[in-house]
Amino acid sequence: MPDKRIIIAGTGSGTGKTTVTLGLMAALSQKGYEVQGFKCGPDFIDPSYHTAVTGRVSRNLDSWLLSEETLKDVYIKGSSKADISVIEGVMGLFDGKGPLTNEGSTAEISRITNTKVILVVDCYSMARSAAAIVQGFQNFTDEITIAGVIANRVGGEGHYKIIKEAVEKECGVPVFGYLPYNPDIELPERYLGLVPSIERGDLDDFFKGLGESFSETVNLDLLLELSVSEYPDISDKPYFSPEKKASVRIAVAKDEAFSFYYEENFEILESCGAELVFFSPLKGELLPEDVHGLYIGGGFPEVFAKELEEQKEVKKSILISVEKGLPVLAECGGFMFLCEKIIATDGSEYKMAGAIPGVVKMQESLAAIGYRELTGADGNYLLPGGTTARGHEFHYSVFHTDGEYIAAWKTTGTENVKREGYQDGNLMAGYTHFHFASCPLMAERWIGKCEEWKQINFVK
Repeated sequence: MPDKRIIIAGTGSGTGKTTVTLGLMAALSQKGYEVQGFKCGPDFIDPSYHTAVTGRVSRNLDSWLLSEETLKDVYIKGSSKADISVIEGVMGLFDGKGPLTNEGSTAEISRITNTKVILVVDCYSMARSAAAIVQGFQNFTDEITIAGVIANRVGGEGHYKIIKEAVEKECGVPVFGYLPYNPDIELPERYLGLVPSIERGDLDDFFKGLGESFSETVNLDLLLELSVSEYPDISDKPYFSPEKKASVRIAVAKDEAFSFYYEENFEILESCGAELVFFSPLKGELLPEDVHGLYIGGGFPEVFAKELEEQKEVKKSILISVEKGLPVLAECGGFMFLCEKIIATDGSEYKMAGAIPGVVKMQESLAAIGYRELTGADGNYLLPGGTTARGHEFHYSVFHTDGEYIAAWKTTGTENVKREGYQDGNLMAGYTHFHFASCPLMAERWIGKCEEWKQINFVK
């Protein structure tokens, strides 16, 4: 069955993939198309922009975190009832987990999903050389198809004509159009990448202008024509198919401070028998009553540290439940929030929930980044007996504690093995962002622990 989808890839980071992706999404949406966004790799910020411009929850396609079959399931689930899917790449087209394979790269996502690539080339200060760059990417592998090129940061119509003629003659693929150099449409950044769209308020005017500009200089009709591919083959039973009726209620902290979640993690928990109850610590919402578990994902608690410090009743409601043994899973920002304090780079201190004895200190340099394979430390009920799951780390803070503590995980990265996180009874916390589809058993065990808690504390 034919399907319209395209991957927006770059020659490297900073070439304008996100701007081009959002411009295309906005332009297609303005023409009445139902657009589904995807992001290659373990990224939470770019998908927040996709979601804002399309009105559909963007999803991650990660060929290291997920098996090929699961990745295709995620694509099929996400693209349902969409007119076209736009997949934003990660880093350069061939950049992934390591230097010698395409594992985890945009190119591998292209191969697995049988999706054609539009290569974004930053053409600032170059002309014919753009053709040499494109040709090098074309010749690097025969496993993917580069359907065409979009030139970014072009000086004007004359500059664009030179690039278009050179690329189309030397490379045999169309140049769909260009984006002119315009600082006004560049997206703001900070130390963890782009500022999450959820913090920028009303983006309608920004997306409207970007979409209109894109339509003026890019041949959308030709792009749509060349985006058609056959649907990828999938298994008969997607991993997130509902299997159980809800037996437990899990509270999920979700707001501007805690927004880094894989949509599939929610779906997997629901398929295992969880009813998810969302609440906002930042807005003063207490931990919901009658819940049997708590999930606090990543985000930017350090950015909202002052506001979170002021939510004394919220923190108290969480601390009391943690001390009673409520099953809790906290990732990165959630881990930071459960500690005693967040200490900013200027030395300012902000009191957090205090469920974990220790503080997190922000630093100017990156503390950790990369994929992680995890096994549970002794006593870890989520990953016992050598069971492994996959995730990633990306943070600028460091955990400090004066006393002895039990780590939650043993993580294996590209260069070392280390103890990571903190566990105490039913509380499991750490910097790693998990993808439950890498180990559905982890979600099942958590639901099981929540059911045990329910039986002890709620069933008379």
